[in-house]
Amino acid sequence: DVQLQAPGGGLVQAGGSLRLSCAASGFTFDDYAIGWFRQAPGKEREGVSCISSSDGSTYYTDSVKGRFTISSDNAKNTVYLQMNSLKPEDTAVYYCAAEGFCAAPMATVDFGSWGQGTQLTVSS
Repeated sequence: DVQLQAPGGGLVQAGGSLRLSCAASGFTFDDYAIGWFRQAPGKEREGVSCISSSDGSTYYTDSVKGRFTISSDNAKNTVYLQMNSLKPEDTAVYYCAAEGFCAAPMATVDFGSWGQGTQLTVSS
């Protein structure tokens, strides 16, 4: 079974930083992209960033470019999302998604497995 373990949310002040991690198992990590989506209250789930495990190519949605960095440790089957200069509008539940491919823009239908979600709250 595919498992995605993504701890790491929390409460951060605006301007602060946080790193999310997503540890994956149960599928061939190198064959797919892993991505991060987020969903704020009353809004649709949106793609934030994704990385192709095979070639390291990445995608970022415009609102996080220059602030977020996605990386992959293939030896650990883990993807990280380093989030800097956080803003209150980054507040959302963040979901790790796997068994997918990076498209621009990202789409939920492109990913086959999902983690539970972790809450990030950025206070002003």
